Amino acid sequence: PAIMRQPVFLTALAVSSVGFSSMLLVMTATPLAMQMCGQPINAAATVIQWHVLGMFAPSFFTGNLIRRFGVLNIMGIGAILLAVHVAIALSGIEFLYFLSGLIFLGVGWNFMFVGGTTLLTEAYRPSERAKVQAAHDFLMYVSISIATFSSGSLLNAFGWQAVNLVVLPFLAFALVMIVALGMQRKRAAAR
Repeated sequence: PAIMRQPVFLTALAVSSVGFSSMLLVMTATPLAMQMCGQPINAAATVIQWHVLGMFAPSFFTGNLIRRFGVLNIMGIGAILLAVHVAIALSGIEFLYFLSGLIFLGVGWNFMFVGGTTLLTEAYRPSERAKVQAAHDFLMYVSISIATFSSGSLLNAFGWQAVNLVVLPFLAFALVMIVALGMQRKRAAAR
């Protein structure tokens, strides 16, 4: 319980949960949204393929980026990339909007998830690893489940734009957590 109250743990949990939940909320709705917007099913398959590439290809260099620029900066860039996805998604319903938006969504997810799980390693001693990781993963997967199961209903009731707009407050929350931890670390370093 004491570990779970640490700003490092809370920030890691917030960033990885927001990144993963936002990505799955949008990705789950995308094929249906594309069909609702008149796109053929093979177009949706192409978009998801490129999205998955955007999710996992950056993993070859995300660790190096974290070492070079710092975990908080990479997580912040991830949140900004997810916001770029929202801007693209709200700009149009043609194939290229879906394609480019979901590539940004994938890369943003990668930076937030890898960054969040990297930051989590700073929240515990080696003997506490299993319990802290389990608590983090359980809470993160609860948020992911809620996002995934609400995706279709949200799309059906309010449309594609609403699915994307819902993401913005959560991204703002994640950015506030990142900035607050960064400021706390700067104050601690100044002492």
